[in-house]
Amino acid sequence: MTTAQHTIGSGFGARSTAAEVIAGIDLSGKVAIVTGGYSGIGLETTRALAGAGARVVVPARRPEAAAKALAGIHGAEVDELDLGDLASVRGFAERFLASGRDLHILINNAGIMAAPETRVGPGWEAQFATNHLGHYALVNLLWPALARGRGRGRVVSVSSGAHGRTGIRWDDVMFERGYDKWDAYGQAKTANVLFAVHLDALAREHGVRAFALHPGAILTPLQRHLSKEEMVEAGWIDEDGNALDPTFKTPEQGAATQVWAATSPRLDGLGGVYCEDCDIAEVAADQAVGPGVRRHAIDPGEAARLWELSARLTGIDAFAA
Repeated sequence: MTTAQHTIGSGFGARSTAAEVIAGIDLSGKVAIVTGGYSGIGLETTRALAGAGARVVVPARRPEAAAKALAGIHGAEVDELDLGDLASVRGFAERFLASGRDLHILINNAGIMAAPETRVGPGWEAQFATNHLGHYALVNLLWPALARGRGRGRVVSVSSGAHGRTGIRWDDVMFERGYDKWDAYGQAKTANVLFAVHLDALAREHGVRAFALHPGAILTPLQRHLSKEEMVEAGWIDEDGNALDPTFKTPEQGAATQVWAATSPRLDGLGGVYCEDCDIAEVAADQAVGPGVRRHAIDPGEAARLWELSARLTGIDAFAA
């Protein structure tokens, strides 16, 4: 398998911030959508894109909370979206398309992690449904606006190093035969990478490129399903809630890789790759969680198979013949 998965020497790194990677880039006249763009690294992503001149639409499951968090950020607007509800995804997409605006940047940032077993929609496992299927449907439904914004249009999916835990469990994607919250999270994060691989293959001829990324370890509301005891035992925090792991990033640093993937001219002509620490990642040789991307997450055959499954489950495929 050939791959473009090699570092390019971006000049940035693990401690770079969103403001640093976007410095000097003018997004005036551009429209971006950032799911979950009102909390944690999503908020810092919205702040950076809006600061560079973009109009940033932030669809949120809690629009009132989003409006409060985004108060004072010029160029940001809020709409309603629940990624676990396909009717909600369709409603948001229809409202955006009705506005007649082109879409230049779409960052699939929202997600849930290590959630207790939950079923949404027609019985779908919630992490796979929210982190992958909801975003799959969103991108496909917004495709007319993305295609109109051709020319450096980008779709960026926030994955995680946890993709190394597992590939797609084809024999039990929805964990109907025993649930493990971390394996479910890992599968959903693998799905985010595979989605970018196949979307890029389909969309590149239209001037739209796709990327996936690991933002790094950051203490944000993403950990809301974890108890303090779990995080203490993992060595992430002390008993007072202070970060212990020196590799953890600030939210500003955590947002940097997705902002870089969405805007850097160094990525012109590239796509379908997994990024970390504001650069393209190398392929990792093993299957453990850690730096680099695992081969199961960038396999084109697996990516095409996941796209087919997602289209069948949602009934949505903008690229169907």
